Amino acid sequence: MAVEIERKFLVTDDGWRAGATGERYCQGYLCISADATVRIRLAGEVGYITVKGSTEGMSRAEFEYEIPAPDAEAMLRDHCAKPLIEKERFTLTHAGKTWTVDVFSAANQGLVVAEVELEHADEEVPLPPWVGEEVTDDPRYRNSSLVSAPMNGEEGSGPKRGCCGSAE
Repeated sequence: MAVEIERKFLVTDDGWRAGATGERYCQGYLCISADATVRIRLAGEVGYITVKGSTEGMSRAEFEYEIPAPDAEAMLRDHCAKPLIEKERFTLTHAGKTWTVDVFSAANQGLVVAEVELEHADEEVPLPPWVGEEVTDDPRYRNSSLVSAPMNGEEGSGPKRGCCGSAE
């Protein structure tokens, strides 16, 4: 079974940008419950379906499979809860660990969150100077929560067209 173990932090400044490479993400949720979430994602031009189990501390079961991009677009457009999560994901290395920084747009404009995946829950990770408050245990910062409670408080405040090109 695949297990995701990660820590999540708010980002305090743009110090992470040097050397970071980014890709546009659009994702939505078919199911959000305490026991499981089912996510559809377009990462650039590649589609994915992901099933995640309930969170226990920093860990949870995660199963992710590539799906045809047109199928992902159709599910995002027709079947996922709105607003969709729109962000650019940047990848960089700090102290030998791969970090991702998500710069949200649309309904979550202004939110910037960094994550680092761990080998085990008690792994010590040197923190980069551009991370601030840890929000690993704060459910408000889960992407699935940002659908029903966008962090900028203005649901639907993004562009007139959704990330799959359809009007929302």
